[in-house]
Amino acid sequence: MSINQPPQAPDTPVGAGGTPDARQLRAVLITVSLALMAVIASVSGLNVAQTHMAVEFGASQTTVLWIINIYTLALAALLLPLGAIGDRLGRKPMLITGLVIFGAASVVAGLAPSAAVMIAARVAAGISAAMIMPITLAVITSTFPEEERGKAIGVWTGVAGGGGILGMFLSALLVDVADWRWLFVLPVVLVVVALAMTLKSVPNSRERSTHSFDTIGALVSTIAVIGLIFVLQEGPERGWTAPITLISLAVGVVAAIAFVAWELHRRDASLLDVRLFRERGLAGGSITLLVVFGVQAGIAVVLFPFFQAVLGWSGLLSTVAMMPMAVMMMMTSGLAPKMAAKIGARSTMTVGVALATIGLAQMALFVSVDGGYLSILAGMLAMGIGMGLSMTPSTEAITSSLPRAKQGVASALNDVTREFGTALGVAMLGALLAGGYRSAIDGKLDGIPSGAADTAREGIANAIEVAPTSGSHAQDLIHAAQQSFVDGWQQSMWVGAAVMAALLLYVALRGPKNTAPLQRDAEAVPETGVADNVAAR
Repeated sequence: MSINQPPQAPDTPVGAGGTPDARQLRAVLITVSLALMAVIASVSGLNVAQTHMAVEFGASQTTVLWIINIYTLALAALLLPLGAIGDRLGRKPMLITGLVIFGAASVVAGLAPSAAVMIAARVAAGISAAMIMPITLAVITSTFPEEERGKAIGVWTGVAGGGGILGMFLSALLVDVADWRWLFVLPVVLVVVALAMTLKSVPNSRERSTHSFDTIGALVSTIAVIGLIFVLQEGPERGWTAPITLISLAVGVVAAIAFVAWELHRRDASLLDVRLFRERGLAGGSITLLVVFGVQAGIAVVLFPFFQAVLGWSGLLSTVAMMPMAVMMMMTSGLAPKMAAKIGARSTMTVGVALATIGLAQMALFVSVDGGYLSILAGMLAMGIGMGLSMTPSTEAITSSLPRAKQGVASALNDVTREFGTALGVAMLGALLAGGYRSAIDGKLDGIPSGAADTAREGIANAIEVAPTSGSHAQDLIHAAQQSFVDGWQQSMWVGAAVMAALLLYVALRGPKNTAPLQRDAEAVPETGVADNVAAR
């Protein structure tokens, strides 16, 4: 239940459109899943084409990273404001507008003649993705009846969690068999199909508030997210003590504090009622998603160099190797609602976080150069199962903590939490891996020519590239780099396991309550006329 929520006027009378039948609900779920998949695939897809873009555009590595990161930055910064606007203007029109802009931006990116045009297209794609992503979840929570909502959210979280890996696999396949520009065919196809299905199947819903839109809150939240995400994205590249990093951190922190103060001042008229974080459902769900997605993203940073530099696999084969974890994650995301119905949301989340923690510990314990892929497979599977079980009840806890009129905001909060977690995990585990590698290889470079040794210290890929220039020491240098990478892996995995263990303790003690579903207040009913029931927090 919400705290002192303002009265909301329904967009249409109760029962105006009738309750959607099973076929209609299935069509709605497929539609929003396709739209979400287009957005998620575009987050990770370009990672496999960094070298190709650098060569074709004559761009520096910094420019290439901006092409990739600007999309995520624009997406994360505008999620909350655009989610709230979608609540007011109508979720179907917002979804249609976002899909049209996203499709057009993807076409422009695929045909871009220069890095500048590519960056502009990625900004437009990120903005439109911020229109799409929160609305996909808000459509589910405002359309599906209570008894079906958990299953639908399970599918949504499965796509959100595993879609990035699946998108990277398809992208790597396109790069291998065609050209890197074909990467944009996938999101365009998904968008065209989703747009056609949206026009036909998705019901509209919107809420009229008695309060004016919180423009100041929207602007301040945007500044806060840009500042903090910029730090996490650019800190590892520019240095954590670089002036621009410190300035961005200061701006982000000050803006975040100002946002909280302003939202407390606005109270019922706020963009996001921060008082709701006192509720166990919203706080527990948000913290769980932050950590789980952070660890997942950090693992990807560790896994791909392991597959490519240590095992010598291609980019396509490396993405295939990630698929078992993604498949388990997507499968258990769909099973989580049934488990939560039997043992409760908190118990389900606790089991999931415990399995993910065990998976991290297994990888840290058993990873080795000689053991190869099999040394980490069991840990990957445990991680996938654990993340799937924890993500769905966490997402449902967040969306059920805000009223129907704020479902766009609730969905956006869920998405912002995921984006922050992803950026934080990549920065933290990536830095730990790099630091552990450098510490380990320093003691293994005796006899290696100084020039080659200095290059090898920069990373395992650098070491393998420079190894042929070290003459008879080539194999020794490669072996030292591979073993040092594994040492750095173990360090980062143990830190990740410790973070997950702390989350496990928090969820077990302060997670969402294991209660039966509750009837939510039905102040606002969308055009579908579906009863406004949600699972208890």
